[in-house]
Amino acid sequence: MEPIIRVRDLHYDYINGEGEETAALDGVSIDIYKGEFVVIIGHNGSGKSTLAKHLNALLKPKSGEVFIKGMDTRLDENTWSIRQTAGMVFQNPDNQMVATVVEEDVAFGPENLGIPPAEIRSRVDEALRSVNMMEFARSAPHFLSGGQKQRVAIAGVIAMKPEIIILDEPTAMLDPSGRREVMETIRHLNKDEGITIVHITHYMDEAVEADRVVVMENGRIAADGTPREIFNKVDTLRSIGLDVPQIVELAHQLKKEGFDIKGEPLNIEEMVEAICR
Repeated sequence: MEPIIRVRDLHYDYINGEGEETAALDGVSIDIYKGEFVVIIGHNGSGKSTLAKHLNALLKPKSGEVFIKGMDTRLDENTWSIRQTAGMVFQNPDNQMVATVVEEDVAFGPENLGIPPAEIRSRVDEALRSVNMMEFARSAPHFLSGGQKQRVAIAGVIAMKPEIIILDEPTAMLDPSGRREVMETIRHLNKDEGITIVHITHYMDEAVEADRVVVMENGRIAADGTPREIFNKVDTLRSIGLDVPQIVELAHQLKKEGFDIKGEPLNIEEMVEAICR
């Protein structure tokens, strides 16, 4: 099966304040397949957000190549189609709001695509239902909580009917309740709607829910595997400045104290089962 996202030997440099080039991405290669839920983790400056911006052609490779559903991001004529295929949700929902009414904000993207009004109405309603925000359709965005605003931002992307949604730390500015709301929405879009998800986060507990976890370090991919495979390497992750989910940390400490914890628990349910066993 052909990957929906294909990245090969991707390099990208930033120019610092002194005019010197700093490598943000240094030979990244990765394949992501349709319907996958992939989380990318790494400390600040590891290159994860720079990689995300390449996946919908906000940035273009200095060298190497990025293909989105077979479209080369280096070609200007592909940019519009790539951004319809791969929608992007950013960290601060306030920066993504363009209207004073929720449903008008969600309609903004389809309107710019030239979609007929009847189809826009259908898409807006469908998108708001998919993020459980239909009851706020006529509300003003500034009255919403952070989690609700982010769900509206996601609805705005959904209304453009992308096959891929890239989320660049969408829960970073939210409280625990808001983070839960957004993660429930992401899970629904992936599992029930079949949308390919690329989720950038620094919350390890969010990474546990993915199909795959990709660890970035110094502009390279340091590890790529299932959450169980990745978080089993507690000492390795710590050595590059990353934390592990709380349940993984608890299991790690219990094992150090001599408790016989079978397997590698990732969540509360698995931990309870391991302890009861």
